[in-house]
This record gives sequence, structure tokens and C-alpha cells, in this order.
Amino acid sequence: MRIFKATTLLLTLLLVTAAGANATTARLQVIHNAADAAAASVDIYVNGSLFEDEFAFRTATPFQDVPAGVELNIGVAPGGPSTPADIIANFPVTLEEGKTYVAIANGVLDPSMYAPNPDGNSTAFTIFAKDGIREQARWSKSVDIIGFHGATDAPEVDILIRRTLFNRLINNLEYGEFSHYRRLSAKSYILDVTPAYDNSTVVASFEADLSGLKGGAAVVFASGFLSPADNNMGAPFGLFAALPNGVVVELPAITPTASLQLIHNAADPGAAVVDIYVNGGLFKDNFEFRTATPSLDVPAGVNLNVGVAPGNSTSASDVIADFDFVLEDGNRYVAIANGVLDPGSFEANPEGLNIGFNVYAKDKIRSKAPFPGLVNLVVFHGATDAPEIDVIAKGSWWKWIFVNDLSYGEFTDYKYLLPREYTLSITPSGDNSTVVASYLANLSGLSGGAAIVFASGFLNPAANQNGAPFGLFVALGDGTVIQLPTLGSASAALAKITDAPVVPREFKLNQNFPNPFNPTTTISFSLPADSRVSLKVFNVLGQEVRNVLDDMLPAGEHEVTIDAGGMASGMYFYRLTTDAYSDTKKMMLLK
Repeated sequence: MRIFKATTLLLTLLLVTAAGANATTARLQVIHNAADAAAASVDIYVNGSLFEDEFAFRTATPFQDVPAGVELNIGVAPGGPSTPADIIANFPVTLEEGKTYVAIANGVLDPSMYAPNPDGNSTAFTIFAKDGIREQARWSKSVDIIGFHGATDAPEVDILIRRTLFNRLINNLEYGEFSHYRRLSAKSYILDVTPAYDNSTVVASFEADLSGLKGGAAVVFASGFLSPADNNMGAPFGLFAALPNGVVVELPAITPTASLQLIHNAADPGAAVVDIYVNGGLFKDNFEFRTATPSLDVPAGVNLNVGVAPGNSTSASDVIADFDFVLEDGNRYVAIANGVLDPGSFEANPEGLNIGFNVYAKDKIRSKAPFPGLVNLVVFHGATDAPEIDVIAKGSWWKWIFVNDLSYGEFTDYKYLLPREYTLSITPSGDNSTVVASYLANLSGLSGGAAIVFASGFLNPAANQNGAPFGLFVALGDGTVIQLPTLGSASAALAKITDAPVVPREFKLNQNFPNPFNPTTTISFSLPADSRVSLKVFNVLGQEVRNVLDDMLPAGEHEVTIDAGGMASGMYFYRLTTDAYSDTKKMMLLK
């Protein structure tokens, strides 16, 4: 029977009384974190009197007043009916008046039966005490956290707060050590536990929702075993938070995941339909050429063996090629299956590159453009018999080299385009007068979006088992694949682009039109090179009223429409800034 509340109150009164009317006190919280199964429940004695009956693993007492300035002999006995004679371990403690302590029972009763600590620290059962413990935050709007490393078989660790500027919550903490206090905002976080000095290896991840703890404090303690199998199948590793009232909260573990999109772009007729296996399990059945999966969550931080088998395979034993990947937690990837099964039966790559069947992967894939008024594209060269290429993009009245010197099997970095219609012309690298093919790319419906553009098929199908002809395709994040329509012969395509002006030779900010305006106006400008562009609107007092644009833009002519809804009539200034140029002009809003 659990008699904690009554026993604690009675015992505290008796101890204080025994110390005299002028007794001094300290504050104490006790946490049971000994993962040894033989100590799953213990009885705690103080100076021979029962203090806590059947004290369970991963539970805590609330903070309470206990005598200070006198020795308190804390005894631990097996749980269940017990007497002081059953005590198996004693720990004398003298607390200082007015201070606040936490005492954590930790370790194993027989270290020889458990995995040793990797840093050589003793794992024997003991009590780790720390003063200066807080029952509330020093700032009323924050949460104060102190950490304790209580996992006997875990090495020195760091705890990182994911996606924050100052992301190291706890640094170089060994078994049995307490961290310093850290002040956090009262919101939700993801905590990654990593080995010290190797923050790229995430041991485990947890969600810490502090949104309900504003003004509070907690002791966060690592608990259990990294390898239960090597520790008598003891409790697995976890993070727990002990609150001042004795409540212990388990932080939910987060399975590390990455986002992965697969694209089938292998033009070999013998691989027109394939089955994809991941770690022996069927991942995509009857995966057709020039199709894509949507972006899917897959395990991160572990080896993924991606196997490719002929369509309608019966099991992973039919796999004809496999590739190993370890994906980073929280990252986004695209993996493109490309190449031919028997390179000797196909035309060689003009640059001598290997065209054997392979999976080409790229990380940091975007689900949307960083700026909502643009479209982000990454381009992949997947045509085995095509040389290194350039792609010339032509808008309504300008053109520029959109992709430069891209070889088979390579990805570009992300490119920025306005959401409108373009002509994309493929040329050999360094010879932009010879157009291989041109395509219409209507991006007007992709504002704020992102996509993968991939070159596919053979320039010379007759020399490649009459495989699919060359084309440009766009894969969206939901798995939709769009074929870009061609624009006739190469000579016709060349005629379409030769009348376009070249890339501007200098930066220029033009006067908005119309001016005066109500309520919309268009601002155009010229960029002679890819540039990070800032376009802002200010009132006559010099106060910023609109941040219109702040992003990378390609070389060329650009225009932005401003809606002045919510702005008062009057004179305004708009300023264009790049790394190499700045100009300001006036405009008048009349309502």
C-alpha cells in the first residue's frame, strides 16, 4: 500500500521536532532512476524511519522541508514489507540551511551483471545529489531546465534543440553528472541526444512540450539503457522530466524520419516497369518509367537498402540491383532511378560517363519556394546518350542561361523563376547556338511551389533499342509527373529565341507604372547576374511599410506588382538593393 503523503508529512514533522524548536530546514526532492530490475521498487528510510514506501522506478517525491545542518542517513531497502534491517545501501547526507536539493537514486546493484559505462564511470547503485535546484523559473515567462545523465551504458552526451539558433541545450554531460540550468521559452521543442563531439549522430529524439510550464522548472533526466539486451532486458533509454510537485512526465520518443520521393527515369525498355524494395519489404509495386511517388516519410539514421527488381516480382530475392542509403533526420530527398541494365547494348555517353543502372540522390529538396511569389526548380540530367548541356530560358522579352554545364547524372542547385510561361531550350554546353530541343514550361500555376525537372530518354532512340525519345518532365511533390510539350524542330526553336534580347548588361531600377496609381502598380528592374534582391517601400518619414521582395533572382528582366491596399494616399519611396547596386525612386498613391 502506498502511504507516501501521510508518511511524508508525519516523518517531516517528527524530524523537525526532533531537531528542536529552532530547527533549520532545506528543501529536498528524491527521484528513483535506478534501472536495475531488482530495484524496480524500493523503500526509502531516513535515520531509520520509513520515508517513502514502495518507491517505484521513474517516480519522484515532491519538494518538501527536511532538517538541515544534521546528518540524514538515507537508507534504501527492497520494496515490499521491510524494516531498517533490510536496508541494502546507506548514504549519509547533510543538507545546508535554506538550500534546495534533488537526490537521484541511480545505478545497478551488481555492476558485473550489466554493461560497463563507456567512459569508465562507476555504475554502482548510489545517490547523486545536487543543490541550487529551482522550484520555479527565475523569469515568470520562461521555463528553467536542469539535466541529469542517468543512463549507465550511455557515453558522454550532448542534447540539442532542433532548428534553433543556439541549439545546444546540454553540453558534454557524463553519466552521473548534472548540467547547468538552461532557460527556455514555454513552447514545444524537439530534443536530439547525440554523443559528445559528434552531433551528426543522433542516438534518440524526443518531443518536449513546455507550453504549459510557463514560470516553472523541471529536472530532465536520462534514464534506462541504450542496449537493454546487454543489460538484463532492463528498461530502454528515455528522457523524463520531474516537476516540483513530484509528477514525472515521460518525453515522447520521436522516430527519426526523412522525406523521400522516388522517380523512375531509367529509359532501358527492359526496366520499363520495376518493383522497389526497401530493407527487403515491398515499397513500390509495378513502378512505371517516368512516374514518381509522392514525398513519403521513411526511417532516418539507419541503413536503407533500396532494391530494384523486375515488375511483378515475387520477393526481394528477385532484386537485380540494390543501393544503400542513410538519410538524415528531418531532411528531404529525391532519388532518381536511372541508366540502363546492360551498358554494352546501348550508345555510350559522349563524355564517357557510366550509364549503368543506378540511383541518384539529392538532399535538401524543397516542398515549396522560400518566397511565395517565385517558383523553385532543381534540374536533373538523366539522358544517358546526351552530352553536357545548357538550358536557355526565355520569357516574354528576355532570355538567360538557366542551367549551365550539366552532365549526365548531375543535379543543379535550386533555380528561381517567376510564375509565368517560358521556353526552355536545350543546347550543348558552350554552344548555345545549336538547339537540341525546346519545350514550353507554363509555371503560372506553381507560384510559391517547387518541383524537379528531369531530362529523360534518348537523343537517338534508334541506337538505344528504340527506347523512349528525349524529353523534359516535371515531378511535383505529390507524385504528379508532367511532360513539357515540345515546340517543334530545333530550327524553329532557335528562331523563337534568337529574337529575344540578351541578359541585361547592367543593374537598373525602372519607374513604377502607372504612377500615380490606385491601388496597384508594377515595378520592373534589370539584373545582369543572379543576385539576392531586396525591394522595400518606405513612407516620407523613412519608415518601412512593405517588404516586397527579399530573395535570390536569376539574371534578366523582372517585374513585381504591388497592391497598396491598407496604405494611405501620399508620396512613397521604393528602394532596390543587391550586393552590388542600390537605387531609390518615388511613387504617388492617390485614392
